Amino acid sequence: MSKLSAPFSLAPLALLAACAGPLVQRPDKAPQALPDGFAAYVLMGDGGAVARVVLDAPACPALVVDGASRPMALRAAPATLPLRANSAKEDAQPSAFPLRVCEAALPPGAATASVTSGGAPAPAYSVSLPLPRDQPRRIVVIGDTGCRLKKSGNEYQDCNDPQAYPFAAVAAAAAAWKPDLVVHVGDYHYRESPCPASQAGCAGSPHGYGWDTWREDFFRPGAALLAAAPWVVARGNHESCERAGQGWWRLLDPRPLQSGRDCVDPARDNAGDAPGNYSDPYAVPLGGGAQLLVADTAATTWKGLKPGDAGYEQYRATYRRLDALSRQAPWNLAVTHHPILGVGAELKPDGQLDWHLGDAGLQQSFGSLNPLLLPERVQVLLSGHVHLWQQLSFSSPHPSQFVAGFSGTAEDMAPLPARLPAGVSPAPGAVAEQFSSWIGGFGFMAMERGGPGEWTVTVHDRHGAIKNRCQISGKRSVCSVTQVQ
Repeated sequence: MSKLSAPFSLAPLALLAACAGPLVQRPDKAPQALPDGFAAYVLMGDGGAVARVVLDAPACPALVVDGASRPMALRAAPATLPLRANSAKEDAQPSAFPLRVCEAALPPGAATASVTSGGAPAPAYSVSLPLPRDQPRRIVVIGDTGCRLKKSGNEYQDCNDPQAYPFAAVAAAAAAWKPDLVVHVGDYHYRESPCPASQAGCAGSPHGYGWDTWREDFFRPGAALLAAAPWVVARGNHESCERAGQGWWRLLDPRPLQSGRDCVDPARDNAGDAPGNYSDPYAVPLGGGAQLLVADTAATTWKGLKPGDAGYEQYRATYRRLDALSRQAPWNLAVTHHPILGVGAELKPDGQLDWHLGDAGLQQSFGSLNPLLLPERVQVLLSGHVHLWQQLSFSSPHPSQFVAGFSGTAEDMAPLPARLPAGVSPAPGAVAEQFSSWIGGFGFMAMERGGPGEWTVTVHDRHGAIKNRCQISGKRSVCSVTQVQ
């Protein structure tokens, strides 16, 4: 279990795309499946949209926008990166990234974009890219998507079983919903340790923090959804420097890759690697007076933070930046991997629930600046980290909290009650009046824009069937089902 505090039917073609990867259109031939050593996708960051490509080629390909070709820049050359000291406990190995990572900004208002190679010596191809909309109306929210292989917790998910690890089906169903934008709330990478010889369900799986694991945990199963829409990506604790941070900076963070902020220096431990473990929040405009505020919370801790601790001042700076950004728009959807206003529970031997409330590190650092924890203009908080789906709305002036950590990783199974017991609150002063949850089901959350500050939320299972419906109005939200079965 991930700790908070103390700790419509699926179209056959969509399923095929999830299993075989997106299709590549060669200039002179019919579409064919992409090779394993290739990924093309679009990320949204503080500077707009970025086209990114991972490929096995001697040089970067061309980006063709509205028929005009422009070069892509090298983001990261092939390399094997040193093992971080704290990673050794999971029997990890130095991280091999044998592929080239290239990128280029997508100009606003582009009508078409593709990544094109002329071949010689590599095969020729042309891959269409999804383009951002000025005012996206349909947003998919997913989180916690990798397959858990973790020696230190003796946790081994059956990665080879699509029933036990259904991210490919979830991604294909979400793509079939035809989103304008995808928001991933963090934790992409979970195959940290080797699969035991006795565990047939994960036999042959790669492990560690290199490309082979990123491919199997994220790029291959998520291929259909990567091809469907641009992505906003939040960083989770599994992408901290002591874990999969090297891959995070090379592959997913939308900002320029900088030496020293890439989790490569093995002399730094997790607590001391401030350049690699912390980054500034940024805004992604949604039009219509709304925006996403994306915050990096990878290095917070459920144990709490106090003045003088690593991270305390870093997260106070994060809060100040979020506050400043929130003043740019009347409606703000904040994205943090850790749910500051969420709840989780473990079942104790006596059958009682051991509640885990909020994230103590963020509550203490953010709370030192604002007892309400989040800037006044934040309407909704989108998070993951706890492996379930959840909604909380408050009679106190807190934003609604949605948790969407239910898209592939082994789920938290402690049964939560239909209503929170008296005295159980995710944070001091937060008075819950609406609570809904889904324990043990995999899927994705979808948001459709209504009027200003209004959103309709639907919760879908792995096949795309709707399991719950919710309405957001301002900071308040309510769902039709309190406990999804």
